Amino acid sequence: MRLLRVHIIAAETCGGLLDDVDVGLRSRIFDGDAFEPLCLIGPNGAGKSQFLQVVAEMFQAAFHAVLELEERGEGNPDLQFELEYLIRPEGAGEYLHVRIARQADGRRKPVVLIEKMEDGEWNTCDFSDKETLALLPRKVVGYTSGDNETLSLPFLLSRSGYAEDVGRRALDETTTAETIPDTRLMLIDYGTHLEVLVANLMLGASEQRAALLSEAGLDDIFSFRCTVQLAHHAAPKAPAGRRFSSARKGVQLTEELERYLDQLRRCSTCYDHDERTDTYTFDFFADEQSRAGFRHFWDSALSLYSALHKLAMLNDLAIPKAARDRFKRDTKSRRFASRLPEPQDEDKVFRFEQVNFRSSGEGQIVDYVSLSDGEHQLVQILGTFCMVSFPNVVFLLDEPESHFNPRWRVNFISRVLGLRTAAGPREDPSSPASRQDVLLSTHAPFVASDMPRERVLIFSKSLETKKIAINRPDIQTYGSTFDAILEECFGVRPPISQMPRDDIAELMKSSNPDELRDGIKRLGHSVEKVFLADRLRQLTQEGEP
Repeated sequence: MRLLRVHIIAAETCGGLLDDVDVGLRSRIFDGDAFEPLCLIGPNGAGKSQFLQVVAEMFQAAFHAVLELEERGEGNPDLQFELEYLIRPEGAGEYLHVRIARQADGRRKPVVLIEKMEDGEWNTCDFSDKETLALLPRKVVGYTSGDNETLSLPFLLSRSGYAEDVGRRALDETTTAETIPDTRLMLIDYGTHLEVLVANLMLGASEQRAALLSEAGLDDIFSFRCTVQLAHHAAPKAPAGRRFSSARKGVQLTEELERYLDQLRRCSTCYDHDERTDTYTFDFFADEQSRAGFRHFWDSALSLYSALHKLAMLNDLAIPKAARDRFKRDTKSRRFASRLPEPQDEDKVFRFEQVNFRSSGEGQIVDYVSLSDGEHQLVQILGTFCMVSFPNVVFLLDEPESHFNPRWRVNFISRVLGLRTAAGPREDPSSPASRQDVLLSTHAPFVASDMPRERVLIFSKSLETKKIAINRPDIQTYGSTFDAILEECFGVRPPISQMPRDDIAELMKSSNPDELRDGIKRLGHSVEKVFLADRLRQLTQEGEP
């Protein structure tokens, strides 16, 4: 999977900020299947997050057009765009050049077109043809380290549609046997971190588990608890004149979700069911026996994550209907500061509790909540890359290293490339995991220094026109010093804070050698300090007889 070109014709979600942006991401000619992430860098407010959001909405529009039963709606039905990429469907021997587009052409409502390049011409694909489905990514994974409504919105809309479908089908006796398909939009944020973690640590290989936990000084997961409460005050009510066919007192489950509940019971070390509140408590001791149980029911970390996430999406049912309706209205009116509220833990239908680890060295037990934000973030991102290792996946990552310390930031890209997955490391061109694409936004020069200038896009915003520009750096970023990248991408020179910069500027005006000596003593090492020392030398020489 290789994104080639993004043309945003009109995007109301961004208030016109990205209208008419047309950027070539890559050449159409490349050698092999090298995993080559793209870096979006630039100051705050330059449109990086909005760009990622619009790319997600482009794919969401295509999924909704071809897979309406899976992708039940879209966050930006008025978006006009062209998106080009290369994709090699499973079993195909070569990459295909695909274009997804929606553009007003006199119709009252423009429609999505999916086209394939054949013999130098674009040919429109039939949505009913199974081959058309193979031209779309298998997953679009979004990651945000905080409450970023910008990138999250299309994913939250997709999740909300799934949760409503689950609730509706659970009440319909004629459809409960159906497995409700996963959405192809997959959001990884703080609300899903334990689902990612547990899935990887229970079904990932030992080298994968070590890669996730080594930086935190942890050996392995020790134990965890899942709680499922179904006699919930916010549960949907039975239709007028009907009673629920199941014995459930509150939230009604499809047969698929009932099956997951039973499988968790079978895998648990011990469990309890409170019939009065219809609450299940599953306790797991993470040993080889419990892992064998999970392997019996789920064939991969991703399939376990999917089951856990489907149960967790029932938490949307605990959100008051007024809040859900407000979210829909705000979505349609483009008021994107709105998002679905997160229920309190005690109100959640599904939640994790008491997640504990064995620490390295003394073998102490460590509670998950005691880990730092950076440790949470590292485990979550690497865990996502571990379990989503199949081809034709697009990752849209908004500041994935925001909570990392400098050493982790320096190593971030190399860790992703060398990460052992079920399909092999992404740095191996023969691995299926290498046939994925990544767009990541950042403010860190560490990331850009890992990539050649061809894969770095600098975002800037004009104060006059309020439009953004996207350009490649004039310098070779791969291997450049962080100082050079900060100057090129942010116009920051020297790369020191404003207070010492102002202090140095005032000292440079001084003709008092003693004042300069005192100033130099309180400054750390920098090129500017050297200039200041040279100024002192000149003054001293001028004062000599």
